[in-house]
Amino acid sequence: MLFNKGPLFYATFNIRLFFHVLFGKYDVLVANDLDTLPGITAAASLRKLPIVYDSHELFTEVPEVIKRPWVQRMWKRLEKLSLSHVHSAYTVSQSISECLSSVYRKEFTVIRNMPRFSPVTFIPGDRQMDFGDQQIILYQGALNMGRGLEMMIQAMKYIPKSILLLAGDGDKKEELQELVIRENLGGKVVFLGRLSLSELHFLTPQADLGISLEEDLGLSYHFALPNKLFDYIHAGIPVLVSDLPEMRRLVENYKVGEILKERTPEAVAQQINELFSAKEHRKIWEENASLAARELCWENEEKKLAAIYAPFLEESGQPVVE
Repeated sequence: MLFNKGPLFYATFNIRLFFHVLFGKYDVLVANDLDTLPGITAAASLRKLPIVYDSHELFTEVPEVIKRPWVQRMWKRLEKLSLSHVHSAYTVSQSISECLSSVYRKEFTVIRNMPRFSPVTFIPGDRQMDFGDQQIILYQGALNMGRGLEMMIQAMKYIPKSILLLAGDGDKKEELQELVIRENLGGKVVFLGRLSLSELHFLTPQADLGISLEEDLGLSYHFALPNKLFDYIHAGIPVLVSDLPEMRRLVENYKVGEILKERTPEAVAQQINELFSAKEHRKIWEENASLAARELCWENEEKKLAAIYAPFLEESGQPVVE
C-alpha cells in the first residue's frame, strides 16, 4: 500500500477491504477488531451479508488513541455507526463486554483466548533449559509500552539467584536491551525473541513464576485479560499480576498466584523474593493451576463461539462443526 501508518493507511486499507469483500464469495463476514469494521460493514450492507464483530480490546481506549482526542472521536463515531449493522459481537473479557454493551446498547459475548488442554508430561532434552539453581521468572508476550518490563528489569537487581526470560518482540525491545546494559544486568535478563507456540509449550512449564505486570494506561489496559495468563496456568506455574480488575478476578477466583502490591522495583523484588520463599503456597498455587487449566481451556470457550456462528452457517446451508 502507499501508506503504512496513520489515517491514510486505515482509509486505504478499508477501501481495499471493501472491494475485496464486495466481489468475494462469503456466507458471513467477520470484522477482526475495529480497524477492519468500516470496510466490512460497507460491503456487507450492499451484499446483505451478516456481520460478526470480533473486538480484541477497547480499541478506542488504547494509549496510542486516547492521547490523540480527534483520532479517538473518529474511531468512536465509526464504531457506533458500524455497530448498528452488526448481527453478533464478542470480546475478550467480562469488563470489556460490559463497557461496550453499556456504550453501544449491544450484547457482546465473552470469548476468552485460551489454549487447548494439553498438559506437558515430558520435556525433550533439546527443549530443556539449564540455568543451574537460578529461579526462572518468565514474561511472554509483546515487548511494548505499558507492560511493566522496565520496572521488572530494574527489580532483578534485588532478586538473588534468579533470571528473567523475555519471550517476545516489540517496539520497546532495543530500549529494554539498553536498560539491561545500563544497569549491568546482562547475566540476569535474557531476550529469547519471538518463539513459536510449540517452543513456548515446552518452555513455559520450566519457569518458576509467570508475570503479567501491565500498567493502567487507559480503559483498554485497565480491563485487559492477557492470553499469557492462561498459558502460565496451563503450564502449572504461579503468576504475579497487576492489580487490575480482570487479572485480579482470575487470580482470586482460581488462587493461582499473587496480585502485585506496589509498583516500584524494590517492592516487586521483595514480593517475588517472598513468593519464592513460600514453598507451601507455591505448591498449592501449582496444584490449583493444574485444576484451573481443565476449566480455562479452548475446548470450553469454542462452544460459545460455535453458537454465535451456527445460525448464519445453517441459513447458508453450511455444516456447523461442534
